[in-house]
Amino acid sequence: MREPPPTLVAAVTAAVWLTPDGEVESLTPAQAAQRASRQAPLVCHRRATATRLGIDPFPAFDVLELFAFVRPARFSAPTPRGLAQALDLGDPHSLEAQALALGRVADRLLAELAAREGSNGSAVSIAWTMAQAGWPWGATVLQALDFGKAEVAPRRAGGYRVWEQLGEWSEHAPEAPAGSQPVEPDEARRRLAELLGEDAEARPQQADYASAVAAAFVPRDREDDPRMVLAEAGTGVGKTLGYIAPASLWAEKNGAAVWLSTYTRNLQQQIDSELDRLYPHRAEKARQVVVRKGRENYLCLLNYEEAVRGLSARPAGAVPLGLLARWALATRDGDMVGGDLPGWLADLTGRGRTFGLADRRGECIYAACPHYRKCYIERSVRRARRARLVVANHALVMVQAALGGGEDGVLPQRYVFDEGHQLFEAADGAFAAHLSGQETAELRRWLLGAEATRRGGSSRQRGLQRRVEDLVAGHDTLETLLQSALRGARALAAEGWHQRVVDAGGAEGPTERFLALVRQQVYARAPSRGEGYSLETEVRPPLDGLVEAAKALETALGKLEEPLARLRDGLGARLDEDADKLDGDSRRRIEATMRSLDRRAVRPLRAWRQMLRVLDSEASPPEFVDWLAVERIDGRDIDVGFFRHWIDPTEPFAQAVLAPAQGAVVTSATLTDKSGDSEQDWLAAAQRSGSVHLPSPAIRAQVPSPYDYAAQTRIFVVTDVRKDDLDQVAAAVRELFLASGGGALGLFTAISRLRAVHARIGRPLEQAGLELYAQHLDGLDVATLVEIFRAEPDTCLLGTDAVRDGVDVPGRALRLIVFDRVPWPRPDLRHKARRAVFGGKRYDDMITRLKLRQAYGRLVRRADDHGVFVLLDPMVPSRFVSAFPEGVRFTRVGLAEAVAETRAFLQTAP
Repeated sequence: MREPPPTLVAAVTAAVWLTPDGEVESLTPAQAAQRASRQAPLVCHRRATATRLGIDPFPAFDVLELFAFVRPARFSAPTPRGLAQALDLGDPHSLEAQALALGRVADRLLAELAAREGSNGSAVSIAWTMAQAGWPWGATVLQALDFGKAEVAPRRAGGYRVWEQLGEWSEHAPEAPAGSQPVEPDEARRRLAELLGEDAEARPQQADYASAVAAAFVPRDREDDPRMVLAEAGTGVGKTLGYIAPASLWAEKNGAAVWLSTYTRNLQQQIDSELDRLYPHRAEKARQVVVRKGRENYLCLLNYEEAVRGLSARPAGAVPLGLLARWALATRDGDMVGGDLPGWLADLTGRGRTFGLADRRGECIYAACPHYRKCYIERSVRRARRARLVVANHALVMVQAALGGGEDGVLPQRYVFDEGHQLFEAADGAFAAHLSGQETAELRRWLLGAEATRRGGSSRQRGLQRRVEDLVAGHDTLETLLQSALRGARALAAEGWHQRVVDAGGAEGPTERFLALVRQQVYARAPSRGEGYSLETEVRPPLDGLVEAAKALETALGKLEEPLARLRDGLGARLDEDADKLDGDSRRRIEATMRSLDRRAVRPLRAWRQMLRVLDSEASPPEFVDWLAVERIDGRDIDVGFFRHWIDPTEPFAQAVLAPAQGAVVTSATLTDKSGDSEQDWLAAAQRSGSVHLPSPAIRAQVPSPYDYAAQTRIFVVTDVRKDDLDQVAAAVRELFLASGGGALGLFTAISRLRAVHARIGRPLEQAGLELYAQHLDGLDVATLVEIFRAEPDTCLLGTDAVRDGVDVPGRALRLIVFDRVPWPRPDLRHKARRAVFGGKRYDDMITRLKLRQAYGRLVRRADDHGVFVLLDPMVPSRFVSAFPEGVRFTRVGLAEAVAETRAFLQTAP
């Protein structure tokens, strides 16, 4: 950096400006905003800084961009403290110390770049192209790379051509069928001991757990009747290694993969890390372990290439594409969502611009793609075929099973479902049908690609014709079917559908006319729930004209489904008729296209038509709940549609996933209910996991936590704070956060309440030296917020359910949880239908207890953790005491006493 820029660090209500001469000035956010608009400062996370200053993003030397260039595919918490810790530069706490640290961070990164890459041609080319596009760091990075005054400039965007530098994957002979050798309980115990090592602390609960889940790795005796184990293991048991032990042993003995499935990407990463114990050598682990996600999570090289080729028309894209080029050459597997692409990088480069490079619309052309042999996705699929342990997620498992198999049509035979308490929710999303504006418009785009818009714009979207035209060329019947399908697609909602639906007279085509009437019925009948909430109403009795519109739409969708289904079948016939002409890649491409047609078009269309056909009947089919809704965010309509969910979504899950398998483990720390009735509690586990739909009952295993919760935690119910008075709620959160000295998580049942509390407590917390972050307010995704919270033990975080489910923060970084009110289930139509089937009030209590148990369970993640759990709701029923471990003090107190007790307990904790 020839002339060092000033440095800016902004908090919620204050900012620090460090001049190049070393003078530190304290500013208000407004003053800092004015300075930043006049001179580009050195900052950490330009967008988040701008959000805190209340202005649009401004030109700046963002140290995170430099970090992403120098250390691609590596993570740091996106804060000055996080960067300083990542580079071993201490842990600066005050704003002044953080401002000083940012300069040292930049210097260290530039020195590292110069020492490691020197005049690396690819790095120079990328940096030069980014500099030409105005990247503030461009000249400084080029200087570090010893670019000097080269007579010949690098080829523009030459380093961006990452597809030229990637190796090809190779095919292997098909794997032999899995064997049937069982895993005995003693074998599982021995394998666990090997994983832990000789010096490991004795954990008898973990060995008992491994022994119990081994029962799922025994051959089944009857078709569609898997060996099923429901295993509840309290926090601290070590269930991850506990199930890895028998799973890895079965995989080795039988030459096939066990799929380890989770609900959150965070746990996928944790399982992957634990597998380092089993495969300490990186190369061996790469052969034996694969992390698998849906195709939409990976960088599509064709999309990336097209973006690079468009740089001349869109030069502003050079900086984000350059940072992605650096990552693409360093990434382990091309996973953009929860992999080694830091979540904050997408915030810097633009989430649409980044994740839009993945195959999010199912537009892959498979073997016709010039990058097919280097594709990250295809490489991952092939590695998974030969791996012994595949770390997946519930959504991918369910989608693949619903389609009759994965990329190669083969279903796994053994599963472990960690976070098993989330199976019900995952199945609810996987097996639902949504006939909405967004869904139909997305299908239209998938079929027709980039249509000429009303503004004359276009995009890189590839329609069905472009994807399959060479597969149908010369086959008159297939060509005719393709054209019929493309004509039929014009009945779907088109770009700009929402505005036309709002203006009912402007709706175009049968889909939009139907949606206009749906919206009219929702607004006419939905009870108001306040600004910002989504609206819903029952389907029956239908509004005048809605049945007729439904019939017209059903007919139109039939004219689309029929040629698509015949096109799918006709392509399948080619596999037989042209068997002597098709090479391996062409066959695989046809098979993949058939699966795409089935998943993306035929199945949804069939479900939509079934929904429309019964709209004029007296009731929906008994296994489903139907409703009409307008989806809203911050008071703004974003979608409208006709929705159908299974009342019990574990029924199709059991049919598609569990029944075909040989064995499955469903495990969690909160698998059973805690009502006090043991049989009812296990019945709840069987119902929520789907095992109740299998011929044989599941084997039950329950291993208690080794932690002393009575000594390590306290629970307070505050009795003198009115939960409907946000001033009182905010004051309570503020005082409790101050009492804990940070490491505090505030959980809210509504975003509006979170926003109101955040506005009231930011300044006093900041004045006390506590940093406050908030979901939806800081311009950061949930995973990034949690990483900051984990890395900086004195920060405070406000969030909703998404934060609660994604938090795994051991140690002092999480020592206080404050719940704003009892987390009752939202009383929507879907819950109403399930409540009637699953036990009424008992069902409400079960869901609420689960949420409380999950939140409380975040406090103690290891043996030396201590924490306080506070409910700001005097109406907490006494029956919910059973949600918490036996012996823990559940005390009803006033706010002042809760604050004093929290401070005293945490100050005296070891």
